[in-house]
Amino acid sequence: MPLTRDGLIAGLSAVADHMETVADVLNTLDGQLGDGDLGVTMVRGGREVKTVLADLPPEIGESLMKVAQAFTRVSGSSYGTLVATGLMSAAKATRGRTEVPWSEVSGLLNGAFETMKARGKAELGNKTVLDTLDAAAKATNGLDDPRAILAAARKAVAETMDRMRQTPAQIGRARIFADKSIGLDDPGMVAFAEMLKGLG
Repeated sequence: MPLTRDGLIAGLSAVADHMETVADVLNTLDGQLGDGDLGVTMVRGGREVKTVLADLPPEIGESLMKVAQAFTRVSGSSYGTLVATGLMSAAKATRGRTEVPWSEVSGLLNGAFETMKARGKAELGNKTVLDTLDAAAKATNGLDDPRAILAAARKAVAETMDRMRQTPAQIGRARIFADKSIGLDDPGMVAFAEMLKGLG
């Protein structure tokens, strides 16, 4: 069964609920390399998204655009902007459709990666969420079962975080910490991993 409005609502609701449980962890991680408000950003965004779920239309692209707009309303942070940017990319790619085959997930992730990369002015290897997003897109290429897609994405994200943990942050506020960031996970990567965890 392809992705439909009901599936989208269930997934977004689950992720929003999960963010409530990991907010303190994200805030603490972000406090080591940033402003310490990443958990707050994700919780506020998730709560606002939940307020629009019941009114989402059957059309996936329009629904994703409404979700992106909801997230943006309450999140002025750079990470929140990137999340909304990625959602908007997926919205454009699925415009006009009430069903989206799971085989398109890899392409949607790659599209989000490209638009977030352009918006954030980061590159692969800078130790940002882009590294995990790219890994997830590549790992899910050719898959069409949602459970297999989620498992592959989670595995790729975990492996990427393990690999990059010993590299210094190279962009954004975190780059100020230089070598002190070695051994620490990038908060944005952790937030993405938690989004995937929230899906099941």
